[in-house]
Amino acid sequence: MFPDDAACATYLEQLRWPDGFVCPSCQKQQDPWRQTRGRLVCPACQHQSTVTAGTIFDKTRTHLTNWFDAAWHMTTTKNGVSAKSLERTMGISYRVAWTMLHRFRVAMVRAARELLSGEVEVDESMVGGVETGGKRGRGATKEIVAIAVEIKRPKGFGRIRMRHIPDASAKNLGTFVRETITPGSVLCTDGWRGYCGLSNEYAHCQTILSSSDDPAHVAMPGVHQVASLLKRWLLGTHQGACEKEHLQSYLEEFTFRFNRRTSHSRGQLFHRLLEQAVGTPPITEADIFHGYQWEAKKQGKN
Repeated sequence: MFPDDAACATYLEQLRWPDGFVCPSCQKQQDPWRQTRGRLVCPACQHQSTVTAGTIFDKTRTHLTNWFDAAWHMTTTKNGVSAKSLERTMGISYRVAWTMLHRFRVAMVRAARELLSGEVEVDESMVGGVETGGKRGRGATKEIVAIAVEIKRPKGFGRIRMRHIPDASAKNLGTFVRETITPGSVLCTDGWRGYCGLSNEYAHCQTILSSSDDPAHVAMPGVHQVASLLKRWLLGTHQGACEKEHLQSYLEEFTFRFNRRTSHSRGQLFHRLLEQAVGTPPITEADIFHGYQWEAKKQGKN
């Protein structure tokens, strides 16, 4: 379907400008003059551009066919793909595979995505290697992931959100809840005091697990099932090789995949990923090498 870079560029042009070319400089919509090397020239202001300019594909030396192959493997395989597997499958270097996957993970997050609503479970989970003889629970040395899950009645789960937080303090948990859940929603948590300050903004329903006859996975099934799937995915697909500075990027990929788990077409996920990729500003290798700055993206700085 995409035999060469020209076919890939044509597909990206349809995704980026579904109603016709819009000049990035003067914002006028009209048919561009087409020149060599895929350049598009605006008839009104003579501004030269390309379909990849201003996207995650901008100024990369990787062929578009390789980008499309990586996106296809990433979205059509049931459990995703690791950089090492992509290196072997496509015959490219590990560095190229790793950077492509991390750029796609950034593109998976829409800046204007809707907040969770309705009845939402929120709790934290510990992610990391196997340790013996250490602390358990919120005092452990593993990485803490805050998880929010929409609960459907009589059964089932809706969308999820996840965030890597430094600790389970009221400040961090409160920020996570306010930035991911619509005010006035039903907030279901355990008895941890970090959630106590949210009762004025949400219909807060607390379950004190120590005084409940039900175990944690029964009292809060959504969060615990999602956490179990996340850990299995990290250990299975990525062999647990996830550094803490990149953990949020993996959480965003898992969220993208989970929230689209009912899609009947793998090709639709491929289409959606590339659609979001052409709407995401350029990302350099330096931006992701030591961990992408997700706070800057939320504030519209990237």
